[in-house]
Amino acid sequence: MKFNGNEVRYVGSFPSLTACPKDTKPEYAFIGRSNVGKSSLINMLTGRNSLAHVSKKPGKTQMINFFEVAKEWYLVDLPGYGYAKISKKKRREWEMMIEGYLQHRTTLACVLLLIDANIPAQKIDLEFMKWLGNKQIPFVLVYTKTDRLKPAEVDSHIERIQQGFLEEWSELPQQFITSSIKKGGREEILAFIDSINQQLTDDQ
Repeated sequence: MKFNGNEVRYVGSFPSLTACPKDTKPEYAFIGRSNVGKSSLINMLTGRNSLAHVSKKPGKTQMINFFEVAKEWYLVDLPGYGYAKISKKKRREWEMMIEGYLQHRTTLACVLLLIDANIPAQKIDLEFMKWLGNKQIPFVLVYTKTDRLKPAEVDSHIERIQQGFLEEWSELPQQFITSSIKKGGREEILAFIDSINQQLTDDQ
């Protein structure tokens, strides 16, 4: 898939499933724990340094953010889960918004679940993976923040995370290793999205 940053357009931020765009373009939702490096990854994939707001403060994304890519598909930036300092009421509102979108959005093609490559498998990630599996929502794993690791450490760190996940999963979905600084994994993820788009077109 070849496109440049000028072919990426911010569509809008929406507070609920019913408010989201009504056309039929396939959608790829990005989600992970707060401060997992989601904005940096989105900016790297789209070639736009400031498309998604990068912040050291977790919980910056608070709505369902749509970006149109090459007039062919939507990149959907969802609020992170976990450590955002928000009220219980607000957290539950976020959960209902995210769950509503993921369960009922008919144009959702795949969820890209972001995992911090620097730390062991986290219970909250396992719980979210289990929820996606129970709801039969297709997802892949995307390892982030490998820029902080020495090249020799990346494989061992990811293997440790995988071992943690495999304590509850018999096998794992497709996985991608990314580097926002070196643009690692960009071509692989875009090729994956392109293959699904092509398959959806062929099935029509």
